[in-house]
Amino acid sequence: MEDRDLMENELLVIKGVCDLYLHGTIESTTAEVHEAFQCALEETLNIQNKIYNLMSEKGWYQTEEAEQTKLDQTKQKFSNAN
Repeated sequence: MEDRDLMENELLVIKGVCDLYLHGTIESTTAEVHEAFQCALEETLNIQNKIYNLMSEKGWYQTEEAEQTKLDQTKQKFSNAN
């Protein structure tokens, strides 16, 4: 397995873990449990960011810029929703 494939898999796993920790934080019934999930989420988000940055530096995670007209349309859509 190539390094790129390993990094992509790791990024997917970390994103899944972030999702679980987020839901755990939201659904916590005590302050202690909430804080534990929140700390774990922050640590995992930092790991996710490091993996993303490394992949981006190597050109393995490409993003494209959004068109300004699409950004404006979305902004208008949600500003009208209020």
